[in-house]
Amino acid sequence: MRLLHGGKRRRRAKKVLGTSDVLDRREYEGLDVDTRMALIQELIPLGLTAVAEELQNEVAELAGPRHGRKTAGRPSRYGTNPGTVRLAGQVLPIRVPRLRGTEGEIPLVSYQRLHRGKAVDEGLFRKVLRGISCRDYEGAAQAIPGAIGVSRSTVSRKFIKASAEKLKAFQQRDLSSLDVVAIFVDGKTFAEDTMVIALAVTITGEKVPIGFIQTDTENHKAIGEFFSTLIQRGLDVERGVLFVVDGAKGLKKAIQNVFRNRAMIQRCQWHKRENIVSYLPQNRQSYWRRQIQRAYQQPSYAKAKAILTKIHQELEDENQSAAASLAEGLEETLTLHRLGVFHLVGQSLKTTNCIESINAMAEQRCGRIDYWKNSDQKQRWLASALLDIEPRLRTLMGAQHLDKLRQALMAQLNIQPQAVPQKQAA
Repeated sequence: MRLLHGGKRRRRAKKVLGTSDVLDRREYEGLDVDTRMALIQELIPLGLTAVAEELQNEVAELAGPRHGRKTAGRPSRYGTNPGTVRLAGQVLPIRVPRLRGTEGEIPLVSYQRLHRGKAVDEGLFRKVLRGISCRDYEGAAQAIPGAIGVSRSTVSRKFIKASAEKLKAFQQRDLSSLDVVAIFVDGKTFAEDTMVIALAVTITGEKVPIGFIQTDTENHKAIGEFFSTLIQRGLDVERGVLFVVDGAKGLKKAIQNVFRNRAMIQRCQWHKRENIVSYLPQNRQSYWRRQIQRAYQQPSYAKAKAILTKIHQELEDENQSAAASLAEGLEETLTLHRLGVFHLVGQSLKTTNCIESINAMAEQRCGRIDYWKNSDQKQRWLASALLDIEPRLRTLMGAQHLDKLRQALMAQLNIQPQAVPQKQAA
């Protein structure tokens, strides 16, 4: 049969190994901390450095120092051969040192182990999660010097499997070991849906994402059921918990229905301030923003309330809608002031910035998906992102004062220390 295109047969493209960049140990140690952290996250250059060192260590152990006196019976160095190792889901070319003994070439045990590699599910999972969408994976792999691409269908299957396991682990994680003193609750948007995320703060300041639900922040029934599942998973609120929220009425109602006399609400002061000034003309917003901020920065409840009361009176003359916005839920924005701990933990707990920061990090990992197929995909990605973010979260600023927050909560909620079970009070 006659061939098209001038009778020439189309040749199958060959995948040819390129040249891998291996970072010298002295170069690595000379880098600043931020650059070294970036290398660790990328894994490839640092991994190849470790591979080269591992191979050279075995060579030195078998053959002795490179320029040392030769010992009878020891093998000798004999150049290098091309080879490959598996790192982070990539097949990477390297030069493998050769050793020759009296009976011929001696294989390196470390190279055989690195050549076979380990299961790549976790490596692929992290690479996809950190911003490389499945359909663009081959292009990203080719951008790494010497890397051989992996098909996107393989990546998709492996990522679905790995992320499904992450979702299951996240949803079923036991919470009974967490000594929680505060919980941030906020929503994150996925296309047309909202995921309401709960971030716990332990008595030592550790931040732990403890769950999420696919619903709107105004749906108090669904959120109430979500809170109930947290209790079923072991969440202990017997010594009181401070909830930091943005002011959604559904969240407030759900907290009151489920936790009753074991919870207090701190409304985000930033959201309250921005809601108030949104009613005002553009040229007046900066002025009133400064006034409201000055009031909230007062260390005592009495001073803060007095200034806010005066602001309310002045706003009544200028814009009654803004004044009404200030009056609505005002006491909940001053919860930390009433507890007497604003000067200790107010910087961290007066706004929802903590959980909004986590939402931003989740966006970095999920934001490149421009088409969400179904709810399962959204929940798998979010659970995977939160578990990946968790080890990177810093201790809450002012963590050393959280015990005083707990004491203030117990006093305000009339919780007697002797009423708490002994194993929890210890």
